[in-house]
Order: sequence, then structure tokens, then C-alpha cells
Amino acid sequence: MNTEKLNYLINIAPSLILAKNNEDFKNKPSPNKWSKQEVLGHLIDSATNNHQRFIRSQFEETPIIPYNQNEWNNRCFYNKFPNTQLVTFWKSYNEQILSLLRLIPEDNLIKKCNTGGNENFTVKFLFDDYVNHLEYHLKQIIRIE
Repeated sequence: MNTEKLNYLINIAPSLILAKNNEDFKNKPSPNKWSKQEVLGHLIDSATNNHQRFIRSQFEETPIIPYNQNEWNNRCFYNKFPNTQLVTFWKSYNEQILSLLRLIPEDNLIKKCNTGGNENFTVKFLFDDYVNHLEYHLKQIIRIE
């Protein structure tokens, strides 16, 4: 699993994000595009929805947990928050997810969840996909080595 990659991202991203110019961070490239701060908010929403998937998949029979990313982002008003608050929340939530995934028993990692499509995915797949998705979007915000 991508636990080491997540740990790396948790440790390097906050200071790089906070070094960004606050106005640039909140600037929307166009009315229908997310600002970098809203992209960070999207990563918080992703953490929230995937956290639910990681947990519920362990005790429910293939739960269906869809996620409407645009509606979540619109209703969370991320550009109205101080960036320091969002970075702290993002980091803390991901530290929690990382600790959780290290504790999930191996046999529960193969339990499945439906994310709203035609396919069911294992907890392990969802976690690895979550980390890859996180890295993809962080690269839209900051430079990652």
C-alpha cells in the first residue's frame, strides 16, 4: 500500500502550500474552475468521503458511497477560510487516515465498496487510488519532487 507515499506527502506539502501567496492561492482561473485553495478543499472532501469508505467497507456488505465533488466543494466555501486552517485540517485528517490504514487487518483490506459506478473496489485499491489522487492534485498546487 501507498502508506509511505502518503506519509511523505503529509510531511512535505504543508510548508510548501503555506509558502504560496495567499491571494494567488485563492484566485480562480475562471468562474467554473477551482482555485488552488479549492483544490486543497477538494482533497479534504476526498479524505472525508474515502474515510467513510475505508470504515464502512469493513462492516457493511459492499456499501454504496458516491461523492459529488463539485457540490461538496461549492457547499464547503473553501475560499472563505484562512489557508492555514485548511492546511492544518488537511494534514491532521491525512495523519488520521494514515494511522487508520496501518491498523486495518489484512483481511479487511479486501472488503469492497461501491463508489457510485458499476464496479466495486477493495479497501486496499481505494486507499492506493486515494493517495495517487492526492498526489495528482497536490502537484496542481505545489512542486513535488
